[in-house]
Amino acid sequence: MDPELLERITARRAELDELEEQQAKQLVEVRAERDELAVAERVLERMSEQLADERPSVAPAPGQVGGRTVMLIPHRTPDIDESLLPPDCQRILAAVRQTAGPVMARQVGEILGVDVTVQAKLEPLRGRLVRLADRGWLRKLPTVASPPACDRGGYPPQSCAAGITTVPPAAVGFV
Repeated sequence: MDPELLERITARRAELDELEEQQAKQLVEVRAERDELAVAERVLERMSEQLADERPSVAPAPGQVGGRTVMLIPHRTPDIDESLLPPDCQRILAAVRQTAGPVMARQVGEILGVDVTVQAKLEPLRGRLVRLADRGWLRKLPTVASPPACDRGGYPPQSCAAGITTVPPAAVGFV
């Protein structure tokens, strides 16, 4: 046998042994990471299930704004019922539903018994209506033309009517 050839074979065997050792270490690391991912996946599934169970039953919690406690209005989703809204918002929705079409904030105030002649009493109601519209409980119709322009003519009556109307299936609207 040729000693040079034997030396090459021995060197190649050493390279392969080293490569095998590196790959064995990599295999151990890959298996450990795969196990960690399996644990993370199980934790994520449990947390998702817990959150899904808690979401429909969560009532809006009071929040702090400017040192005052205020009731937060949740965004409207299929799994959130109107009964989770604060009582005053529920009354506003009922008042808008009583009307036969778009309504102005002033009309809602009259239904709710707010003194609509005092602007300072009407503005908080208007703010609530806008907040309810922003969160999907009401639909705010755009004003196409101002009432004086409607009086001068050139606009069909339906394009002059802006207001709050219902949003299918259960939300309501305003102007």
